[in-house]
Amino acid sequence: MKTTNKFNLEDRLVEFAVAVIKLTEKLPGNYAAIHLSKQISRSATAPALLYGEAQAAESRADFIHKMKVALKELRETFVCLKIISKLNYISEEKIVVINKENNELISIFVKSISTAKSRMNKS
Repeated sequence: MKTTNKFNLEDRLVEFAVAVIKLTEKLPGNYAAIHLSKQISRSATAPALLYGEAQAAESRADFIHKMKVALKELRETFVCLKIISKLNYISEEKIVVINKENNELISIFVKSISTAKSRMNKS
């Protein structure tokens, strides 16, 4: 997964979504894999879209809410990746790279939400 600018969160989220979509294209065609493919496609693309919404938030509370929903989606993606990994559908090396980015994005969102809450409480 290439990240052009480590500090552009929107770009990172888009690259993450693309990487997960490409991963789903390699999953087998059985019922369970199709189900997981649809689920992880939704959860991995949602954070980029929610982050875009958060940039136009109507208030700090609205921003925090949208960021929290995006964080939930990233955590859901983490669990889906674990399931796919346990089923040995994809090589571990490919999942490790995506999982690393997922964990980094989770950390960024946790910190961003914390910072926004702190600023809201000071206002």
